[in-house]
Formats: sequence, C-alpha cells, structure tokens
Amino acid sequence: MNVHAMDLEGIYDADYWDRTYGGTKMAETFERIMSLPPEKSDNRARVERVDGVARAMASLPAPGDLLDVGSGLAVFPAAMREKGWSCVALDPDARGAQHARDRAGVQAVAGDFMRVDLDKHFDLITFNKVLEHVLDPVAMLTRAAGFLKTNGVVYVELPDGEGAIVESAGREEFFVEHYDAYSVASLSLLAVQAGLQVDLIERVREPSTKYTLRAFLVRPGIAG
Repeated sequence: MNVHAMDLEGIYDADYWDRTYGGTKMAETFERIMSLPPEKSDNRARVERVDGVARAMASLPAPGDLLDVGSGLAVFPAAMREKGWSCVALDPDARGAQHARDRAGVQAVAGDFMRVDLDKHFDLITFNKVLEHVLDPVAMLTRAAGFLKTNGVVYVELPDGEGAIVESAGREEFFVEHYDAYSVASLSLLAVQAGLQVDLIERVREPSTKYTLRAFLVRPGIAG
C-alpha cells in the first residue's frame, strides 16, 4: 500500500482529463495504440487471452455481453468488439464515454460505477488497471458481482508489486496514484472479500514491460 500525506481525491477530475486527453490527444493516442503490431501491444495480448478464457469459463458458444469499467481510451472494448463482443464502456467522464462511442464504436455510459444504474447483466465485466486507483476495491468488485449473469466472469488486471519490487521500488507499479500494488496472495484475498472465487491467476510481463497480474473470477461454486 502507498502511504503518504498527499490528497489524491481530485486527481482524476476535469483538469486531469484536460491535461491528459485535451484537444486531439485522446483520439490520436487511441489510433496509435490500436495500430501497434500485436507483439508490441499490451492490449492485443490482453484481448486474445480474455476472449478465449472468458468464453470458455462462461460456456459461451459465441461472444456475449461485456461491461468494461473505467474504459479510458476504450482500446480494450474496441478490440473486443472486433472479436464479436457486445460492449458497454463505462467511464466517469462524459467526454471519455463519448470518445468510446465515436472511436471504439461501442455503447457507453458516463458515471461512477458505484452509483450508476445499469439495466442489464453481463457475461464478462472487466477492470483493466482500475482497482489500484480506488480506495475501496472490495466494494467495487462486490458490486460487479451483482451485474453478472449466472456463469459470468469478472476479469481483473492489477500491477504486480511482488514482481516489480525485485527490479526497483521506483517503477510505475508503485507510482503515487496507485493506492496499492498486489501479489498473487493479496489478489486472491481481494476476490474472496468481494464474495468471488478465483478461477485463474496469471503473472505476466507485458510488451510495455509492466509487471501485471491477471485474474479471472466467478461466483463461488461456478469455477470449472
């Protein structure tokens, strides 16, 4: 866990969006990432793995309904749509949601996941590098479970602090905007506290060199 005296409450407010994605930067960054060759793209590797594993776990004969929480640039739902998934991108900023509609070609909702009303359930709910940015990841995962279909899957991707610390405590996995980084054990405990069961955890080194943990979670008793 990051321990410091900095106030991060407003770090992702409108000013953050303007500085990070203002003007044409969001569209340009989206196009650049989408055009990366597969061997250099974190997102393409993620999509290939999630598409295959989630469909098998949820016993889906074809791609189903996906909710991507904290969609940001929307490169993940855009690529999952190419695989045939029916995607909803959820982003706290209305401009991010509009970007997902315009560039990724998916449905989008603007709002706080802990408060927003969703009128459907999903085969797959994804949190790609999201939970380390929130104060109560247990509550967020617990709420996600309520939007799952019977055999639905929650996919979680988090910084692998256990892997990264071997290299350096100055790596981005430990940057100040991350409230925490994870180990295989702590990710498993996070799932259990949210009332979910771990079906699969993987440790990977991404093309960007990020140390990452990937986990596929289900309701207890559903795991294959």
